[in-house]
Amino acid sequence: MDLRKLKKLIDLVKESGITALELTEGEEKVSINNSGVGNAPGATPPTASPAMPMAAVSEAAAEKIEAANGHVVKSPMVGTFYRASSPGAKPFVEIGSAVNPGDTVCIIEAMKLLNEIEADHGGVIKTIFVENGQPVEYGEPLFIIE
Repeated sequence: MDLRKLKKLIDLVKESGITALELTEGEEKVSINNSGVGNAPGATPPTASPAMPMAAVSEAAAEKIEAANGHVVKSPMVGTFYRASSPGAKPFVEIGSAVNPGDTVCIIEAMKLLNEIEADHGGVIKTIFVENGQPVEYGEPLFIIE
């Protein structure tokens, strides 16, 4: 979300007297809380805090990563994860697929660009952590290759 837009929202919350505003725009979510009134002494200014990333790794997934004996392929960027080149197309890899270094394993869309992600290690896909169409963060585990 544009910082100017965020500043304008904070100013509107401050001026209107409402105590809270939550706004969702696409995959972005912002909460603005105004617990103080004006510039009164001791008043807390409104704050904006981004929501937790939707693609946060669950505890179960973190345990699988630690327990796995294999190479973890991590996301090299923030974006949207796709298992296939187009909707309805066959996924690049499935659990049990053999891959060689340089084989395309998925696509991550970032800023309207489709980036092919290649295996950096050869072996067999043992785990796929991310669902098709799910947002991913930089460094988030995508696959385990054994």
